[in-house]
Amino acid sequence: MEYFSNLSPFIQGAITPDLVARCCCHVQSDTQAGALSFFVGQVRSDVIDGRMVKAIEYTAYEEMALEQLQQLKTEIKQQFGLRQIIIVHSLGLVGAGAHCLLVCTTAAHRRAAMEACNLAVERLKSELPVWGKEILDDASAQWKINR
Repeated sequence: MEYFSNLSPFIQGAITPDLVARCCCHVQSDTQAGALSFFVGQVRSDVIDGRMVKAIEYTAYEEMALEQLQQLKTEIKQQFGLRQIIIVHSLGLVGAGAHCLLVCTTAAHRRAAMEACNLAVERLKSELPVWGKEILDDASAQWKINR
């Protein structure tokens, strides 16, 4: 339990499979939760104007993002009656194929967990002051548009 309560929602580099597994084990200790829903975002190697995305470099206005993230978590937890919500976002360089966002929600029932997870991802993409610069295979870069 303590690992995730002390974990910053922002980590440098990719989110490892070990972190995803730890999250799964962490929420397993809550025997009142009947469902957990995960979203793991991954950097795609999109092709843009004939150039391939090799990585995304994430930056954030961390102080503001931490405040907004806490508010978002509180609102979604209350709206869906969640047991827990865990959010971890990468900062720095994350290569194509690596994980960059982890959202886990737990609730007594599956519908609340699934809907809350989806809403959390949508709100993170639209509200959080985190930006991604796509690094292309020709060494150029461009700012990513969240979709």
